[in-house]
Amino acid sequence: MNNYRFKYFFKKRIQILFVFLIVLLLIPLLKIFYLQIIQFDRFTALSKNNSIKIIPIPPKRGMILDRNNIILADNKLVYSLEIDRAFFSDLDEIRVRLKNELNIDIDIDIDIDIADKKINYLYENTVPINFNLTPKEIASFIAHQYLFPKLIIKQRFIRDYPQGKSSAHLIGFINRINDKDISFLERENLTNRYLGSTHIGKSGTEKFYENLIHGFPGFKEIEVDAKQNVIRTLQEKKPVPGKAINLTIDYRLQKIAEKAFGEKKGALVAINPKNSEVLAYVSQPTFNPALFTNGISHEAWANLNDKNSRVMLDRVVAGLYPPGSTLKPFVALAALKNNIRKPPFSIFDIGYFKMPRSSKVFRDWKRGGHGTVDIIEAIAVSCDTFFYGLGLELGIPKLNKVLDDFNFGKKTEIDIDGEKSGLIANKAWKKKKFNESWYAGETAITAIGQGFTLVTPLQLANATAKLANPSLSIKPHLLLSIDGIKQDKQEVIEKKQSYSDKNLKWIKTGMINVTKEGGTAAFLGKKSNYQMASKTGTAQLFGLKIDEEYNEDILPDKLKDHALFITYAPANNPKIVIAVIVENGGHGGSVAGPIAKEVLDAYLENKKL
Repeated sequence: MNNYRFKYFFKKRIQILFVFLIVLLLIPLLKIFYLQIIQFDRFTALSKNNSIKIIPIPPKRGMILDRNNIILADNKLVYSLEIDRAFFSDLDEIRVRLKNELNIDIDIDIDIDIADKKINYLYENTVPINFNLTPKEIASFIAHQYLFPKLIIKQRFIRDYPQGKSSAHLIGFINRINDKDISFLERENLTNRYLGSTHIGKSGTEKFYENLIHGFPGFKEIEVDAKQNVIRTLQEKKPVPGKAINLTIDYRLQKIAEKAFGEKKGALVAINPKNSEVLAYVSQPTFNPALFTNGISHEAWANLNDKNSRVMLDRVVAGLYPPGSTLKPFVALAALKNNIRKPPFSIFDIGYFKMPRSSKVFRDWKRGGHGTVDIIEAIAVSCDTFFYGLGLELGIPKLNKVLDDFNFGKKTEIDIDGEKSGLIANKAWKKKKFNESWYAGETAITAIGQGFTLVTPLQLANATAKLANPSLSIKPHLLLSIDGIKQDKQEVIEKKQSYSDKNLKWIKTGMINVTKEGGTAAFLGKKSNYQMASKTGTAQLFGLKIDEEYNEDILPDKLKDHALFITYAPANNPKIVIAVIVENGGHGGSVAGPIAKEVLDAYLENKKL
């Protein structure tokens, strides 16, 4: 009996244990069934609310420095106010509320610049609407952020120009990426380099060396929930910053040149004639490149592009001017090369030149004439009468051949955007342009740098550098080094001019005599500790009759003569070449010459700030 009961209860216990084990096994299976079958749709939806997102990290732009490591363009950390791209359509309302409730402005024309969906992929989910919040604005926004759930504050780097208006045309500026930029980036397969970037170089060095300065973006791979809150960072690749570039410019010399220019309009270029490095690059009037970083108003843009001031015109490479008498040394060299009017040949100048077989008369700038002058004296006193006749004897083809040798009428191919080619006219050009014949009188006035001839200040400086150093074979350039590594390989000019030492000596002597007694800028040489080789120039903007007097006191400024001056020094061992043009300045010797002299003194006598 006892044995039977034992077996019975033992069997029951085994059964209960078995059932218990079955239940234990069924529970997780049922759980899995419930989760994967019954709750499948729910958990699938929840999982989709979490996603992986790639956030581009824009690179820092490389710095721009002068040859002595003075910073011309840098980056500074700012706090930007940004809007979620999904709520961009609410920007007008937000603009009003920010202004009224927090006194925070949205950057100018932000809606115009970035609303186009074509450029969405270049940005993160948020769009900057104010790039540079003040500490007061930051504090105000944080305190009231609950009122603006569509906005956030982010850290960004923006371009900084510590020198303000100084050297603006040389440095250039950056601005927001627009449709035109997008088309260019797509065309050049550069889109991926600009992921996360908001700005691109628009002018000057910022534009020309954009490929070096911009760098390469990084990225951050993150997991976010349905509300776009970051759950975790999965991986991160740091961006590669842009390269720092040193320019050939000596900023201390640049400042002296700008100060000497004052409020005058025009340009100055200084070049080292031994290696064609540009030492100073002045275009006046100038602007503050920081104006463009955060967006510029239509009013401010209109003021910069006023037809009278033309602030945005880079006069160094894009300003076109009649060279006036600064062309005479090159015309004289053309004569000497063609064995015309070599010393001791001379003329007697009575104050005007009468065209052969014509009643047409061209006057000299000096009413009574210069008396007896040879080609050396004609350069020193700038005798128009001598050069009228010389031009006719030469003819346009021979004259233009020499001007072409000195790169007039074509770009120097300097490493900056916007360079113009100037104009050296001939019979074929005039026929095509005006459908008119070429007249002998036009040849005569070409020989004194008037007529159709147009040059840029850079062309004038470059040509003078070739006079100073006839063996010069390097194009003018602005790049000195990249990330501290000097760029020794500069582009070489294929064609070199070939002129006899004797002919060059005569030209040089004439230019030296310009700043000696009797020369057109004698006062500049009186207190000089070094010898200069120079040429003054006065470019007329309208013609005068033979009996008509030039009276600048009654002329409007826009009709006054341009003042020009070219020089190199020391004359026997040139270390610097300068070309100056002062718009409507009047006389080259008295207006443009002193500006050049201040720069010469600073460079040669170490009178730098």
